[in-house]
Amino acid sequence: MRYNWNPWHGCHKKSAGCLHCYVFAIDGVYEKDASQVHLVKTKFEMPIKRNRQHQWVIPSGSSIATCFTSDFFVEEADVWRPKAWEMMAIRNDCLFFIITKRPERIANTLPDNWNDGYDNVFINVTAENQAMADERIPILLNLPLKMRGIAVAPILEAVDLRSYLKTGNIQAVSVGGESYRNARITRYEEVLDIRQQCMDYQVNFTFHQTGSKLLKDGKLYHIPHHCEYEQARKADIDFLQPKVWHHIAERDLWSDDDATNIPKK
Repeated sequence: MRYNWNPWHGCHKKSAGCLHCYVFAIDGVYEKDASQVHLVKTKFEMPIKRNRQHQWVIPSGSSIATCFTSDFFVEEADVWRPKAWEMMAIRNDCLFFIITKRPERIANTLPDNWNDGYDNVFINVTAENQAMADERIPILLNLPLKMRGIAVAPILEAVDLRSYLKTGNIQAVSVGGESYRNARITRYEEVLDIRQQCMDYQVNFTFHQTGSKLLKDGKLYHIPHHCEYEQARKADIDFLQPKVWHHIAERDLWSDDDATNIPKK
């Protein structure tokens, strides 16, 4: 089972992939400033909440998409993050799935008992273009982590991951396009190229989201956001190795449920 956990909200645009960020799009509709990072008090302790029977509200074995309306390693969260790590350690029966554009901040923000990584924390960096791949992935590879992944999302150009995949230290790659009215085009042949790279090095691959504009076989498709995940699934190009994939294979970990419906002004 998959849950969203957004312990804090808001972020700062950092690279080309942030240009049309869905968090800014949603907050903008409600005239809120998404660059103001704040604690979400009603959700902060969500992983350790119990019901009246003293059972975990989030059941054992769940996957928890963490901080999808912010960046887990954003600077303002330094004061809150130690408690978040503590909750992850307590809930070592669940998988915490994190995507960041700030891998350079990870090493100095890890908890004292991290050692070579928590078994239940899967950290991914975004690599929307080659420049960000070459900047962020080497940092990721040098961190003490049990699970590492790459999110080529939103994919903005062809990206060569071969030098990183051949290390054997990347467990998964997922590719997705950009959403909503200003979305940049997802080129299907670039998605397939990354898939082939993953197959060559036996690394798990998922195509999690088509994007709102998909160029395939010379034809440009305009896809409603609520259909993007379904259409990516129907493409049936995922490359997964069940013996090692375990519950990381839950493709919905990549969905931005908080941004499914952006109201129109």
